[in-house]
Order: sequence, then C-alpha cells, then structure tokens
Amino acid sequence: MTVPYPRYLDAGEAALVVEFGETADPAVNAQVRALDEAILSLTLEGVRETVPTYRSLMIHYDPLLLARKNLVAAIEQIEAAHPKPREPKALWMLPCCYAPEFAEDLFRIAELTKLKPERVVALHSGATYRVYMYGFAPGFCYLGGVPDALKISRREKVRPPHPANAVLLGGGLTLVSTFAMPTGWYVIGRTPERMFAPTRAPIFLVEIGDALKFEPVDAATFAALDARAAAGEIVAKRKPLR
Repeated sequence: MTVPYPRYLDAGEAALVVEFGETADPAVNAQVRALDEAILSLTLEGVRETVPTYRSLMIHYDPLLLARKNLVAAIEQIEAAHPKPREPKALWMLPCCYAPEFAEDLFRIAELTKLKPERVVALHSGATYRVYMYGFAPGFCYLGGVPDALKISRREKVRPPHPANAVLLGGGLTLVSTFAMPTGWYVIGRTPERMFAPTRAPIFLVEIGDALKFEPVDAATFAALDARAAAGEIVAKRKPLR
C-alpha cells in the first residue's frame, strides 16, 4: 500500500513529526528543509523548536498556545504552495587526513569497493556533500552525497572505539564524529576540526543544508591544525554562497 506523504505523527502531546519519505534522499531532505525554513519564517506562537532529520521534521510546540489541528493546517497551507529550500549558505572545506594511522578502515573499504585506496580517497574527497542533520551525539554531522562507488553497508558487528573527530563511512552516508566510541561505521579518515565545541560560538560548526567538501591533508599538517583547533581556532574554511 502506498503511504501518502507528508505523514503527521505525534511524539507525545507537545511535538509533531512531519514525515516526507522513508529514505535518506536529497529530494526528500529538500522538502524537510523547505518546511523547516517556512515554519520558522511564520513565527507561529507556540512553536518552540524544529528538529530537521534526513526525511522528517519534528516540531516542538506548546499545545496551550497552538492547537495541533492549527499547526497541521499551517503546514498544509505551506505544502500547498510547494515551497523550495534556499540554496546553501556556505561551502565548507573540512581538512581530513587519510593517512593509514588516521584511516583505520581504508584498506577494508578498498576491499569492499574493489578500488585502490588512493581511488577511495580521491572519490571521498572529490565529492560535495549535503549536511543532512546532526544526531546521535552532540555534533555528529550526517552528510549525504556519497559517490555511488563508495556506497557500502555498515559493519555487521560493532568495531572498537574510534578516536574523536573520526570521519566515517557506511550505509550510503559519510559522517563527522565528535566523541570516541564504538561504532558500526567504517573509519575513512580524521579531521582536526571540532564540529561541536560548547565554549565556542557557534557551538555547532556548520548549518543544516550547508555544502561540505573534505580537503586531504598529510599527517604533519593534521598535527599542526589539530593543535590550533584544540586552542579554539576554527581551521575549516567557509566560503559564503549567498
């Protein structure tokens, strides 16, 4: 049976999830972003926070100020106008070291994709990614736009903890992590940048909907950039797009 979208799903009494699809797809994510921008621009009384994901938007609201039916009516009016998301605000160049000591699973990825390691690096660093969402842990940045040749499944078993700031691959996505922890993703590299820094403004480095590319650096450059980032400097490069 075909599911009609968008779907409206209650998350308790004070949050509504508007779902646009079942896959992490650029077109679906564009719908999420467009609704997010439109809802925020309306400044509806009672809307407390919006949380965009790959394929849905969670809207936290105060039911004493905004009835669910009125929120749904506002969303339906927005969707009837077929809103389009704005172009990305910025293109980020994120340094990434793909040297073996930083890319613990590079050779395994090469085996799975039947590519040479240097080709894996070239494809991964040559793509332009879409910032889909933050999730799972503070600052974990989920990116879409992985080249088809690198679209591998996640691990069957969880691997031991990876270092903080690891760049991960799997499930048709690539991620930038923030904390050391066990994972079902493959470690393809590491960035010296801190995507999440509670004492910095902004706390989260990139915005949802921004574009991002990985800039390969060698181990010596990584060490120098890591020291600067540890001191609070932003070492990624931001190019405004509008």
